This record gives sequence, structure tokens and C-alpha cells, in this order.
Amino acid sequence: MEVFEQLCPTSPPWTVSWPDIREAFWWIRRMTDVPQDCVHHAEGDVETHTRMACEALVSLPEWRALPRDAQVRMFATVLLHDVAKPDCTQHIDGRITAHGHSRRGDLLVRRILWELDAPIAWREHVAALVRHHQIPFWALERPDIEQIAFRASLLASNTDLVMLATADILGRICSDVTEVLDNIALYREYCDEMSCLGRPRAFSSDHARFMYFRTPGRDPNYDAYDDTRLTVTIMSGLPGVGKDTWIAAHRSGLPVISLDTLRTELRVKPTDDQRPVISAAQEQARRYLRAGQPFVWNGTNVSRQIRQQSIGLAAAYKARVEVVALEAPPAVITSRNAARPEPVPATVIDRLANKWEAPDPTEAHSVHWLSTK
Repeated sequence: MEVFEQLCPTSPPWTVSWPDIREAFWWIRRMTDVPQDCVHHAEGDVETHTRMACEALVSLPEWRALPRDAQVRMFATVLLHDVAKPDCTQHIDGRITAHGHSRRGDLLVRRILWELDAPIAWREHVAALVRHHQIPFWALERPDIEQIAFRASLLASNTDLVMLATADILGRICSDVTEVLDNIALYREYCDEMSCLGRPRAFSSDHARFMYFRTPGRDPNYDAYDDTRLTVTIMSGLPGVGKDTWIAAHRSGLPVISLDTLRTELRVKPTDDQRPVISAAQEQARRYLRAGQPFVWNGTNVSRQIRQQSIGLAAAYKARVEVVALEAPPAVITSRNAARPEPVPATVIDRLANKWEAPDPTEAHSVHWLSTK
């Protein structure tokens, strides 16, 4: 990413040029004067903390030892790690809280980097780190720490997550820095023991991985018997990314459950309640699943929650699930949508883009990220 490359410090004295960063990024400027909990952030507003975290990052020997491309990606991650705090900050019972800013940050980072035309894998690595950036602070207190650590290793890197958390806490003025650094070290040790620190957690098969993330408490070393009977292809992507074209080229001959077609048949607009469309699609899917017939589920499916409806249904009928996630730059989507006989309203595309969670390897047997630009 050229803009981050230009702004990332390159050599001693490793100076962070904050005025240039403020000028380059609107989302940095909107952090100004956004308050924080003074107990854990006595350094001041969100922008001040972000600057201090960046300065802490570039002082770390482990960051300086990284290859240049990895340095730039980590620097971008620290710049973006609290990007959603302006949206999430609230005053509740005399306290300042930014509850939910990590999850919201994942969504906002994806949109920002998509609009900057960042490479897909690069973008998703950064978004995953932002989503999980608070995990090392308190992760060992959570009963689901194993799944969280494994998911982070598959989406990004726990080594990077530890570095991000370290820069985050060193970029603060608070009384419990030493305690939190100890927790981060414990998380690092835990990931190392669980074989998911500097590498993705390995599973015996894609079916074993799929079943592990669908089954709380499951042994990650269990080699699950693959009893799948058919393959269901679930499309994911904003309107205008070319899902119909991809299906015609790569899954021709298979029946397609098309939510666009069903909307037309049921006379449901994209801005209307979509429950009748989903219900009709699920009934079609059940007929194919009962017959053991592979098929394609063609819809936007941009959120994990929505995808889970079709993935869960397919899994219940012992189907192998592949997710094909297509995307294109905003300008390409706008152009393609305008050429449609019935364009999707721009407000609908914008709303979907704000909810966009890219599919990941914990959701399906296989996930493919493809650009159609």
C-alpha cells in the first residue's frame, strides 16, 4: 500500500511524521478531541493515543527486524486499530466507554482499505488484527480462548496480534501497564504452546477445521470423519461484483438459487423486508439438499450472520460448503450497477458495504477471495 509505505518510518531516528499522517487520512482527523476513559487512557483523546501507539510500535526491536512490507502492514494496523472509537464512544453512568469498537473497527477498516484498493489478503490481515486487538489484554479469562486464538492465527498472525497489543498498551498513560504487558506475554506463551503463534493452527482436514469451529468444546486434534454428501457453493459479494458472470463461467450446469430472481418473482424490492425471499430460498435449498443435488446459493451474503443461515442449513444435510467471495473496486461496482436493467439503489449498496464481513476459513470447508475488477 503506497500511502502507508510513504508514511511509515524507514530508518533511525524512526520519526513518525504525524502532521503528514493527519493530512493524509480523514479517519485520523476525526479522532481529535474524542474522549477516552481517563483511568486507562490518561494520555488524552483517541488521536493522541493513536500517535503514541505508533511511536511505541516503531520503537520495538521486533518491529524494526521485520521485512519492509510487514513493517508497513503493522504500522497501518496501529494507525487503524481504534478507527471506530469516534462511532462507539459513549458516556454511561459517568464513565466513558467505547464498547464494540473492535468489531465496528473490523467493518470500517475493510471499507477504508477497500476504497484505497488494498490487496485483499493484506486488507483482511489488518482487519482481523483490528477486530482482535484487545484479546491479549484479557484473553486468558475467556472460556473460548482456544477458538479465538486459532481464529486469529487463521485470519492473520498471533505474533502480529501480540505486537499490536504491546504497541497499544505502551501508547497509553495508565497505572496497569505492567500487569497488561504480563497478560500479553501469557497470551503469547499460550499461543506458542497451542502451535498457533507464528503460523496458522493446523487441522487434520478442512472438514475437521469446519466441524471444530461449529462445535464448542471440540478437540482440535480430532480427525473428524468426512461424511459430506454434496457440495453447496455459497456466493458472497456486494451487488455489481459479477456473481452471475462467475457462476456462468465456473458452475454452469448446476441449479442456482438466486435471491435476485426470487425478489423479481415475489415482487420484493431490495429496500423491502427480505424475509419472504430468504424463506423461499431456504425451501428451494431443502429440496436440493434432500435429493443430494449440488447447487449454488447466489446472494450478497455480506455478513457472517446471514451466511450462517445458509451454511447451517447445508451443514445440517451433511453438505460440503464452499464460499466464493467476489469483490471489485467501488467505481467498478457503480459502473456495473448503473448498466443493469434495474439498478440496485445506491443507498442499499452503501448499507451493505457498511455491514461487509469477508468470509473466513472458520466458516466453511473452503473460502475463496476473488477480485473481478
